[in-house]
Amino acid sequence: MSGDVRITVTRALSKDQQARRERLIEAARDLAHEGGYPAVTMHDVADRAGVARATVYRYFATKDHLLTEVAAAWAHRVTAGIDGLAVGDTPVERLMGLLDRIVRVAAEERTLTSAIIQAVTADDPSVDDARTVLFLFVRDRLSAAIGGPVPEREEVEVVLGHILLAALVSLASLRRPVEEVAAIVRTSGRLVLTGALAAQAPA
Repeated sequence: MSGDVRITVTRALSKDQQARRERLIEAARDLAHEGGYPAVTMHDVADRAGVARATVYRYFATKDHLLTEVAAAWAHRVTAGIDGLAVGDTPVERLMGLLDRIVRVAAEERTLTSAIIQAVTADDPSVDDARTVLFLFVRDRLSAAIGGPVPEREEVEVVLGHILLAALVSLASLRRPVEEVAAIVRTSGRLVLTGALAAQAPA
């Protein structure tokens, strides 16, 4: 409706409210997995979660805001147990292992991936805070995979984050084959990290 302004208040949630919020995220994830971005409407999310439709707006300002929170839950799931996922003897091997896993899980859930990428990259101010939290979390997971000290670590993490985002866009929007995208992201990650590590080597 034109002129209909909705405000989502950020506050500490009770246990019941947190459970309701998580149920909404799960409902949105299931709808996105089944039908992609168009299948997720606030109306259908409310019905799937078994709550009043106005309730959705108490937690999420817009559909893109909600799907960005779905993306955050997805990122936590895919990178859970980072020590077991980032297998390898060197920072480069561990990083490449993590990047490869993320790409392959995204390819297995391509419809869901497409929906969350569309939301995360939306020109929607309500997404800004959730997107920042998501990107910082991904940077943290990349940092954990690398492990040891790296010169200009923050810049390296930012570049790796952009590489990963581009890889997911290639999968979800450009429909590139998973093996092609996985190879590109591994190569890009290796070049960035080996270049940074070379900067700390003795002359």
